[in-house]
Amino acid sequence: MEKYYYELPLKPLNFFENNRRNYCGLKESIAHFIHLINTTHFGECRFDPSFGCAIWDVDFDNLKSTNSLKSQIVKSLNDSISHHETRLENINVGVSIKQEETDGDLQTNRIKKRVDISVKAIVKKTNEPFTYVEYFYIGPLSY
Repeated sequence: MEKYYYELPLKPLNFFENNRRNYCGLKESIAHFIHLINTTHFGECRFDPSFGCAIWDVDFDNLKSTNSLKSQIVKSLNDSISHHETRLENINVGVSIKQEETDGDLQTNRIKKRVDISVKAIVKKTNEPFTYVEYFYIGPLSY
């Protein structure tokens, strides 16, 4: 029997309407949950202060080198995903940080740090490979 998972973001009004629930598959549910971990600051969830990642801690940090930022984010994501996303095993997190020019108004361009995140793992239930890729701009965080 196939199990259904709820999509994120949840739409509470759909629970009250007949047959209007937003379901997704296992891999999509895992991807939504990893995105939730990525965009949550440590301590933001009152029930579990360890839920989240360190991207928020380095958001405006211009003093650290790119390598130290990268290693801090990799360790944080590896720890959080391993602890909270129990449907995965053999988790491998990759992070690259580069500067990218973004359009500002007509007279200015802004340079922001872009954080590319990739997660490769195995889904425990199906023994299938799982890949997740996402990027953020930090200083301030946007996606």
